[in-house]
Amino acid sequence: MLLARLIFESFSFAFNSLKVNKLRTLLSLLGITIGIFAIISVFTVIDSLESYIRDSLNSLGSNMVYIQKWPWAPPEGEVEYPWWKYQNRPVPKIEESEEIMRRSSSFQHAAFFYGFNRTIQSGSNQIDNVTVMATTHDLFDIWNLRVTRGRYFTESEMNSGAPVALIGAEIANKLFPEVEPVGQFIKIQGFRFQIIGLYERTGQDMFGTSMDNYIHISALKSFYMVDIRNNDAGQTICVKAKPNVDPGQFQAELEGVMRSIRRLKPREENNFALNEVSLISSQFDQFFVVFNMAGWIIGGFSIIVGGFGIANIMFVSVKERTKIIGIEKSLGAKKYFILFEFIFEAIVLSVIGGIVGLLLIFFGTLVVSYATDFTITLTAANIIRGLLISSVIGFVAGLMPARAASRLNPVEAMNTV
Repeated sequence: MLLARLIFESFSFAFNSLKVNKLRTLLSLLGITIGIFAIISVFTVIDSLESYIRDSLNSLGSNMVYIQKWPWAPPEGEVEYPWWKYQNRPVPKIEESEEIMRRSSSFQHAAFFYGFNRTIQSGSNQIDNVTVMATTHDLFDIWNLRVTRGRYFTESEMNSGAPVALIGAEIANKLFPEVEPVGQFIKIQGFRFQIIGLYERTGQDMFGTSMDNYIHISALKSFYMVDIRNNDAGQTICVKAKPNVDPGQFQAELEGVMRSIRRLKPREENNFALNEVSLISSQFDQFFVVFNMAGWIIGGFSIIVGGFGIANIMFVSVKERTKIIGIEKSLGAKKYFILFEFIFEAIVLSVIGGIVGLLLIFFGTLVVSYATDFTITLTAANIIRGLLISSVIGFVAGLMPARAASRLNPVEAMNTV
């Protein structure tokens, strides 16, 4: 009860003091506002960027491996990328994806795919340099693709190389602005395809690619259009493990299956790369650690400056209220009451500055998200972080002035002019 009363009266004194000295309060708020704005805005951008990158990486799939000619990163422990070692490797083949599924019961899906750019036509409408992705059936389940209208390929359509296609939302808007795209026909390199489905709009990922601008056709049909037997067109086999299969066991088994398919001898090096999303993710983890440290350093200086500003104002406040402090102490006010009074005043001042800084960040995120395709979100964690930093800075900045006020001699204080 006594503690609650002490806190209430301390806050009451603090607010009254801040209301009386509005200009001084405003100037004190400015330093903390700028500091909180600087440090939390950095963390907000970092968190939003990290979330965006994580979502993009997750779209590549978890617990899956991409079999390709080229590895995504240098060998472990090496800095330089030895491209000359990989130049003469064979590219993955569609037959290998089929053989992979036959040789193991741990794999849930395996899909072969690659991409090439072509001009797409439909009547008088034409789009140049469109990415056509040729694939096998299982890619739909591996990438969790979603069809908003129409349907996906059937296995018989894939296996027979039927002239059917699925298109992204942007392709549909450009080729068929006023008609339903499903059921329409397009021409790719002189070949006629019927559109059987429309993919859900996804937007761009961190790599600048988007399903909205892709066209999917059967890999078998594409072989009449592109000679990939000995050409590197980014051929990839994506293999997804069954649920609850250990990632290490999955990769080891897949490596053994691929070596068996390609008939590599025990001492021969792999002539293929097993790429995982974790390879990219680990590199981004290091980047975000450095970025977070930079955020603390940049914002830390601003916060310290704001803290000195509050401490300076609090010393001035103690000087101005010396006589009042003397009267309070002569009426029986204890040291801890005077101490709490000034500490709470500093904390309240700092927290108000922090709230103003957070409001500025919030409105800034709305503007950026509205003006660009990049969504920035002020998370609850960053709001709490901002308020905690403000409180700590207020406590530290107000501690010395509060101690000085609590130690004043009441008689000398009341006689102060």
